[in-house]
Order: sequence, then C-alpha cells, then structure tokens
Amino acid sequence: MKLRIMAYILIIFSLLISSCQKNEETQKTNETNGPDETTQTDETNQTNEPEGDSSMTKLLYQGHGSFRLTSKDGTVIYVDPYAGEGYDLPADMILVTHQHNDHNQVKLVTQKKDCALITNADALDGGKYNTFSKNGIEIEAVEAGNKNHNPKECVGYIITIDGIKVYAAGDTSKTDQMDTFDKKSIDYALLPCDGVYNMDLKEAAECAEIIGAAHNIPIHMKPGEWFDQDMAGKFDAPNKLVVKAGEEITLKKKQQ
Repeated sequence: MKLRIMAYILIIFSLLISSCQKNEETQKTNETNGPDETTQTDETNQTNEPEGDSSMTKLLYQGHGSFRLTSKDGTVIYVDPYAGEGYDLPADMILVTHQHNDHNQVKLVTQKKDCALITNADALDGGKYNTFSKNGIEIEAVEAGNKNHNPKECVGYIITIDGIKVYAAGDTSKTDQMDTFDKKSIDYALLPCDGVYNMDLKEAAECAEIIGAAHNIPIHMKPGEWFDQDMAGKFDAPNKLVVKAGEEITLKKKQQ
C-alpha cells in the first residue's frame, strides 16, 4: 500500500515539473515574439515619423488693415492693430501707419517688456522716412497718403523678415515712391482698395503692376467689414493672393 502511494506521489510530482517546464518555454517564446516586439515596432515608427517644420515665416491677416507677422525664430510684429483676433502672441514690435482709430489700437496687443512701438511720428521723425531694426527684422518707412490721409502724418512700411520683404501700404493711393519698388523685389504687397478712404480696385491693381510684388493681397476692402469676398474677387491684379480675415499663411521668398 505504501509503495502505491509513493508511486502516485512520484507521478504527480513528474507531471508538475513537466507543466512548469512548458510554462517557462511559452513565456520565453512570448518574450521573443509577443507584445514587447509590437511595442518596440511602434516606438520605431514614432521615431522615424517626419515632424512638421514649425520654423516658418507666417502672416496672419486679422482683417481690415490689421495683420501679424511671425519670424522663424518667433519674433512677433503687429501692423495697424484694430480688427479681428490673434493679439495674444506677445509682441516684439508694433507698427502703426497713422493715427486713425481703425489702425492704432495698440491696447489690444499683448506686449513683451521690451516691445518696440513704431508709430508714424517715429517713422517721420526729423522730416524724413526712417528705418528701424530689431531681432534681425528691418523696417523701412515709405510714402503713404491721399485726399483723406495727410502724407505728412501717414506712412507705409517695407518689412524684411527672414529675408522676405512685406509691403504694408497703410491707407494710401498711388505714391511717387512706388515707382522705385520694383527694384526692391518685394515678396508680398498688402494694398487697400475700398475706393472710399483709399484707392479703388482699379488703382490698387495699377499699383500692383508698378510695384511688381510676387504676391498682391487685397486688404481694407470695405468700410466696417474685416473682409469682403466680392471685393477680393474683383481685385484684378497680377499675382493676386486672397487671404481671408482670420487666415494665416506661410510666407516664401520671391524666386529671382
């Protein structure tokens, strides 16, 4: 009887050992080919996945005569703050072309402690069109004016940002100085065309021809409106680029 019991015990013990060995082999197989391998593959895919280029020069058209520029290194410039949204990025520079209240609402802008505010008075200080520079951004004040805007109190700006030239015309009609702009290789010209306080669509298109920018963007299209699709569609200028209020675009250098 004792022998039988011992025999049963030996059989059970042998079965237990065999089961443990099989479990160990299964675990090793899973470690080699199972879930951990899938996880590793996912990590590899994440590492090799191309990332978007966040270092781009951008223009946010806020509407009316207002827009924001952001350089590749994050320098932020606001021009004629008034319309729309997007004033939350802290400003390094604010440019004001003239002192009408639809162009000079500086209080809307979040500003850095060392923010440079350049107004038309600064731009015309000393009776000449001045230039400014900050963080590698070059600002050149240029002529602006018409029957509704005194040329002695108004300016436009040519802004060179990351090597890209942006012409902010301000409120104006055709100026004599525009005849020289084709030599400056302007990349983007933002031209008012409302025909009430500024030149109309036809004259704005003629100015675009003279300036020779790679892209001509109609702005300040209709009193009381940030953007007007009908006016934008009628802007018959070469290299026309329609940017809607609230739309942000990536800027590129004009091909020589």
